[in-house]
Amino acid sequence: MFWVKVAFTSALCTLLFAANGFVTANECELPSGLREEIAQYQPVVDSIFQHIVSGEYAGKTWQSLLEFTDRFGPRYTGTKQLEDAIDYAVQEMIAEGLDNVHTEEAIVSHWQRGREWAELVQPFKKNLPMLGLGKSVGTPPEGITGEVIAVESFEEFEQLTVDQVMGKIVVFAPVWVDYGVTGRYRYESASVASRKGATAVLIRSMTPFSIGTPHTGNTQYDPDVRPIPAAAITVEDAMLLLRKFRRGDKMVIHLKMEAINLDPTISRNTIGELEGHTFKNTSVVVVSGHMDSWDVGTGASDDAGGVFISWKAISFLKAMGLRPRRTIRAIYWTAEEVGLEGAGAYERQHAEDEKKEFNVFFESDSGTFEPTGLDFSGNSAAQCIFAEVAKLMPGFDEFTYTEGVVSSDIGNWLERGFPGVSLRNKNENYFWYHHSEGDTMELEDPVALDRSTALWAAAAYVIADLSIDIPKEPLNYNYS
Repeated sequence: MFWVKVAFTSALCTLLFAANGFVTANECELPSGLREEIAQYQPVVDSIFQHIVSGEYAGKTWQSLLEFTDRFGPRYTGTKQLEDAIDYAVQEMIAEGLDNVHTEEAIVSHWQRGREWAELVQPFKKNLPMLGLGKSVGTPPEGITGEVIAVESFEEFEQLTVDQVMGKIVVFAPVWVDYGVTGRYRYESASVASRKGATAVLIRSMTPFSIGTPHTGNTQYDPDVRPIPAAAITVEDAMLLLRKFRRGDKMVIHLKMEAINLDPTISRNTIGELEGHTFKNTSVVVVSGHMDSWDVGTGASDDAGGVFISWKAISFLKAMGLRPRRTIRAIYWTAEEVGLEGAGAYERQHAEDEKKEFNVFFESDSGTFEPTGLDFSGNSAAQCIFAEVAKLMPGFDEFTYTEGVVSSDIGNWLERGFPGVSLRNKNENYFWYHHSEGDTMELEDPVALDRSTALWAAAAYVIADLSIDIPKEPLNYNYS
């Protein structure tokens, strides 16, 4: 996951968040005919859940995800493993009879980690488990040996002079608030430290909980600074270094990173469809997740789980003989982790007729743990319709509504007014494993994946089959 979703908690159909404040469900003046039409989908929604959760498809999403992650492992942008995984997805979707299976190319970044290590060499020797940050530059071949400065915040660092920082390795050990607030330190620390002459930067891993495991992710360099090596260390080591620095201990670290930024390369977004029986290439409902992962763990939670609930949602609908009015298009984005590059390429390729082509965007990129509902982004008219659709989903009571972005790859479309849906799930521990060696199949539960797939499939099917589009502009239509 690259960006952080924004969501507001709300009881099912109790409060709808609109730009001018709160809109209650009773203020949704939908024509009675539309309410009745949506209500008539209850039997088909119940059937979708039965088939996927307790019927012949139970456990199949988990089994497919297991085979995929075991076969390909981590799928970092620019690697053969990612491209092999894309080829496999194409072959399997064709075998499952999905429509219009193909890929669309994207020019993407190409960074390689290489060998790396960090060691505290003074006042005592200690290995410092670390992961270089994506797009970081490497060290010279002999590495960097430098005295340590450790701070808790940018504000604290600002109090240091250039003379105090020059030639030092800076450690940032911020207090964990959340991924959005604390994540700034991963993106910005290298540029902030470089401006005062630091030779490298080490950051506290972006996680609220640690058992000595570093977490990677991208860094960024401002165009006016000299790029310096940047890596994440464990929470435990970051806090140790901060405590010792504040005590006045002199510390020296040896850092070696072979990281290199290569020329951009070609990857592919992967597409398969359940073609609509009335509208094929207009008013498409997109369900999606991202195919790439970091080069540690196997990317099961971030984000193969999101890929597979999208993939299996349309495969199971097809197997059940359910073909909606509009096409449901599954897209498995490439190069999300390195900066939403696959989604950006797809957006440019489809910009000319996007208002006609797309209806609603679904994306799952915040884990596939026990699902509790859906987060919805759209204007108040769209929210009112989605609230009625949400009533059909059995056993869920958390649906949130906001006019803001609810996820990452689809964010640009949502900011332009397209309605969007994200999976809401019990992901309180998501960032314990995020971008680390711990992101593996051991996080995934078969029953939770079945329920997520069923919720994804049922919501997408109803929206794709409605007699009207979910509105991008204020609601203005005649319904009879």
